[in-house]
Amino acid sequence: MRKIILAVAFCLLSLWVQAQETHTLDISLKKAGAPIQSTMYGIFFEDINYAADGGLYAELVKNRSFEFPCDALQGWKAFGKVEVKADGPFERNPHYVRLQDPGHPARWTGLDNEGFFGIGVREGETYRFSVWARVPDGGESQLRIELVNTASMGEDHFLCQEELTVSGNEWNKYTLTLSPDSTLDKAVLRIFLTGKRNTVDLEHVSLFPTDTWMGHENGLRKDLAKALADLKPGIFRFPGGCIVEGADLATRYQWKNTVGPVENRPLNENRWEYSFPYRFYPDYYQSGGLGFFEFFQLSEEIGAEPLPILSCGLACQFQNEDESAHCPVDQLEPFIQDALDLIEFANGPVDSPWGKVRAQMGHPAPFNLKFLGIGNEQWGETFPAHLEPFVKSIRSAYPDIKLVGSSGPYSDGEQFDYLWSEMKRLGADLVDEHYYQSEEWFLSHAGRYDTYSRKGPKVFAGEYACHAKGKKWNHFYASLLEAAFMTGLERNADVVHMATYAPLFAHVEGWQWRPDLIWYDNLRSFRTVSWHVQQLYGQYRGSHCLKLTMDGANVTGAEGQDGLFASAVLDGNKIYVKVVNTTDKEQELSLNFTGLKKKAVVKAVEGVRLSSCACKLDKDNSLDAPALFEPAPFTFEGEGKCLSAAAPAYSFNIYILEK
Repeated sequence: MRKIILAVAFCLLSLWVQAQETHTLDISLKKAGAPIQSTMYGIFFEDINYAADGGLYAELVKNRSFEFPCDALQGWKAFGKVEVKADGPFERNPHYVRLQDPGHPARWTGLDNEGFFGIGVREGETYRFSVWARVPDGGESQLRIELVNTASMGEDHFLCQEELTVSGNEWNKYTLTLSPDSTLDKAVLRIFLTGKRNTVDLEHVSLFPTDTWMGHENGLRKDLAKALADLKPGIFRFPGGCIVEGADLATRYQWKNTVGPVENRPLNENRWEYSFPYRFYPDYYQSGGLGFFEFFQLSEEIGAEPLPILSCGLACQFQNEDESAHCPVDQLEPFIQDALDLIEFANGPVDSPWGKVRAQMGHPAPFNLKFLGIGNEQWGETFPAHLEPFVKSIRSAYPDIKLVGSSGPYSDGEQFDYLWSEMKRLGADLVDEHYYQSEEWFLSHAGRYDTYSRKGPKVFAGEYACHAKGKKWNHFYASLLEAAFMTGLERNADVVHMATYAPLFAHVEGWQWRPDLIWYDNLRSFRTVSWHVQQLYGQYRGSHCLKLTMDGANVTGAEGQDGLFASAVLDGNKIYVKVVNTTDKEQELSLNFTGLKKKAVVKAVEGVRLSSCACKLDKDNSLDAPALFEPAPFTFEGEGKCLSAAAPAYSFNIYILEK
């Protein structure tokens, strides 16, 4: 019995000692390490999940120019006598509708527009309706413009009504303001032919909230744009992604189609329209309203360097195995010229052909473009063969532009290694790496860049997210592992110069891919835990790395490190120590600062923590509970060369100190 009691006591003592074990993190202040680029943490935009039309782009009307190819009235319901015609005033959007007298005083002619999963409007806010119109026979015609609730139990459907008079047989733009008397997420825009019912033609029917981001008329949805600005991004990649490639070359994203007057920007088939038959959206097109000018403008407004990605002449290789789908290398000149012209559009003087277009759009000053990517997830010998003539031409004309190549769609393997060697041969400045990987991968790859060569191209972690097996949706634990992995990005800032989570946006009724950073419906939005992880890294980026080790090794969650991941940076006289605890036990820490002068000390200022209890690891923020998980300050005190701290179970902690 005595032996049993002693054994139990020994076990209890061992457990107590284990629980009290302190992990010492040695942080060297002897000298600052590698500089952390201003572009280190940024955003990746692709028009997937209704990210542009129906999302960030604030236009509320679907198929506003009647150009959807299968059905020119897709998104609309026509009643009375309505005819679609194709000789309109805009060369690249020739379709318009003709409303005519229905032939009976008790009948009506007009149109309803369903918007994107409905039209979201708020009481007390105003909306700018605009239309290009004419009376083909001359004289005047009257329209009544309404926002309606077709499911209303009231005596009428009206949220608001306004009259509009169209005069003359020349095309002109007409504008009025609508002020709904109630809030509704699924309103309908209705246009009635009224008055004398003279025939009227309508083109480019548009509805925007007047309160857009920065007040732009062709504007962005304010809450979504602010969610980008609040990330404090250093780099902004646009327009993708597979959007760059297109399902075929005819439907690739072409930047020249997205600048100039919005009325004359041609419709494009979205790369994701047919990609997922199990989540199918046959009316998913790109209006081009959120185009390259708006991209450059938003980049400037949120303080991010723009990173455009252009086609290298290869259509999506996942969807096109036949080489005939791609542009032959000896016929790439138009694609290369597009790249050169884009640089001129961004940076050229106002008397240059494309600089003049930029100036005419309201921005005579250059956008100071510094980076350009060519190609997306291409692979095989055909990709470097296509990329090489781009590199030669751009280097010759614009030697200061930094070029981004690609290591393909995989995070390792034969193709990955081959493309890295080719990017080095071609002299790419950065190589774009993609990894949508499992929890196990993120737990085991925080040291990924510790052994990368310090010579040659730098890394752009251009698309990444943790995709948990059986839980491929946003949830806290996956985001925590992203935070753990990112300590390795930060520690290796001499190799990693850019990183962008992907995808960025998703409409709750129109998603095809998840997890995503920001979710929304027609009126509300929420920021995921992954958003908060990105925001914390951006806010506490620092200027230089600091060497941080535990028992002489980098803290990467390796065996014996008890699920801890850590990095540290310097920011002036401030020090940010980031520690991620991926386990279900609180970890005691000792922050041991070395390299200080004899009498010098560091002082704790405060802490910021993002954490969860075990019962909520598979949960995230939502439209109904947008603040379920948010970073919170915590008390962090002490002064000296060695300070005590704690990392609770399942937590991402930032310890802020001054030296």
